[in-house]
Amino acid sequence: METFQLFSSSASDFGIFDDAAQQSPSIPLPPCVEVLASEAPSSANHNLESVNLDGLTLLKGRVSTQQVFGLSNSDLVPGKYEGGLKLWEGSLDLIKALRSDIRTGLISFGGKRVLEVGCGHGLPGIFALLEGAAAVHFQDFNAEVLRCLTIPNLHANISGESQSSPSNPTICEKAEVRFFAGDWSGIDKLLPHVSTDDNRSGGYDFILMAETVYSVSSLQILYNLVKKCLQHPDGVVYMAAKKYYFGVGGGSRRFLSLVEKDGVFTSSLVAEITDGSSNVREVWKLALK
Repeated sequence: METFQLFSSSASDFGIFDDAAQQSPSIPLPPCVEVLASEAPSSANHNLESVNLDGLTLLKGRVSTQQVFGLSNSDLVPGKYEGGLKLWEGSLDLIKALRSDIRTGLISFGGKRVLEVGCGHGLPGIFALLEGAAAVHFQDFNAEVLRCLTIPNLHANISGESQSSPSNPTICEKAEVRFFAGDWSGIDKLLPHVSTDDNRSGGYDFILMAETVYSVSSLQILYNLVKKCLQHPDGVVYMAAKKYYFGVGGGSRRFLSLVEKDGVFTSSLVAEITDGSSNVREVWKLALK
């Protein structure tokens, strides 16, 4: 049974609360900012590892929380670090589901605008870019994660280091790739493609998110962001998550109950992963009614 490591190992008992953030209500949120690709430190200790996904090979770096944040043995520190340096299983489940839907002709990223929410390593967004997306925007709570991990991962996968590098690199060169850091409650003010009452078609064609629904307190904020950013009427959301996050209280079904009550989206189960070694994981597809 997997649990999130809240704070440090010496304070992991805080994990019994559904909303650990309630324990620190005065923690100020970091400002929402755009992070430039040039801000990635050239001297970063970015040890590359291969990730094989049924024949697709992507590269990912390994950077520790100690190196970046001065934290040890921690997956989540509310208000400071939201787990972006760890490669969560859901992001790999999401890529597999996307590949399957591409193979069967259900979707295509060619010429589309894509937003990866809570990107961390950014592998789903990188996959969309390799599949010909016209714009891919990466969002994470921490600017440090984008600088030290997401941007180097992107460079590694499109520079020829990866077996999955595009056969036509100009596709990636022409794409609009940008990085945004900040909390979901305010990041829409920075994102270029947001659906408004005056421009309902101005949002993203695809919103990708993996392991973003772990905290009960953030579910409504996340859902509000999705509604603001999705292109109308044909935009699609792919969400990979565990059914329930032991220790923090969120989960895919908790998020979907909120979606169902709102009545704006239809939801369909794309994949269920029950490997016996961890909590049940799922990939869901949301589309506007």
